[in-house]
Amino acid sequence: MKLHKSNMRRTEAVMTRIVPTYELYGENTGRKPDFWLHCETIPSRSSLHHFEIRPHRHDSFFQILYIDSGSGEALFSDAWLPIKAQSVITVPPAQDHGFRFSRDIDGFVITVLSSHLKAIPGDRSRLGGWMASPHLTNLDMGNEDARYVAACLQRLGREFSQRRAGRNDLLDAYLTTALLLTARISSQTQEDRPAADENERRMELLHDLLQRHFKSHQPAAFYAKALGISPTHLNRIVRAATGHGAHDLIARKLVDEAKRELVFTFGSVQEIAYRLGFSDPAYFSRFFLKQAGQTPRSWRMAQRAKLGV
Repeated sequence: MKLHKSNMRRTEAVMTRIVPTYELYGENTGRKPDFWLHCETIPSRSSLHHFEIRPHRHDSFFQILYIDSGSGEALFSDAWLPIKAQSVITVPPAQDHGFRFSRDIDGFVITVLSSHLKAIPGDRSRLGGWMASPHLTNLDMGNEDARYVAACLQRLGREFSQRRAGRNDLLDAYLTTALLLTARISSQTQEDRPAADENERRMELLHDLLQRHFKSHQPAAFYAKALGISPTHLNRIVRAATGHGAHDLIARKLVDEAKRELVFTFGSVQEIAYRLGFSDPAYFSRFFLKQAGQTPRSWRMAQRAKLGV
């Protein structure tokens, strides 16, 4: 989308000022963040600022705005982009941005610690690459994926406001689904091409296989055989897509699941080790320490302190 020419000079003047950094817009607490995900309606905060969110950034947070109704403009770097109803805006960490909203605006602002995302903005995975830049994605409600994105983000907003059983797992599921589908819609719109090439298809199959077999601690050769390619070829494909080898990808999958269990369940470290297929809890602790830089118990305590759990 192109910059509105009438706003060129005004935009340049705005962006030459010092751009403040916030966790949540307008709040300078001086403390470390005490949440992994925060969600609020767009009017709840923007109405306090005359529906104008001045240029700012978030160093550690990824933001998603779901526009259900109303309109406005989004400022990224030096360009104002028009916002319309039924759209999703994604903003990576450290990206200067601002908004102007109409007074009938409605929707949600979701702020997520980037370290808790399935992919880190800017990494070499397909999702990480897409998340490295801001995007404004219009949702065609005639498209099944677009309708599902809207439904996920609406459900996320409702779930966040109610502290019910399974809340964190559902928030994570809604967030991940909405991001993956939005990235797919955005990429198809921008590139006007079918889904993915052969290597991307193999990576998708690999992730499916990992989800089914990660607890059995299968080696890279097992996954290569399942995909009908050599271990060397698999390693090449994984490294091109993620920047890591196949062995590292398998280990990261185990660590990610361990982290999820440590934060969102109350099982002991020993119980979690057994659930993840480790026969020796001491080996699990050494494995986790090598991969995450902390023991499982220390990592759990630090994360729960951040989240106030």
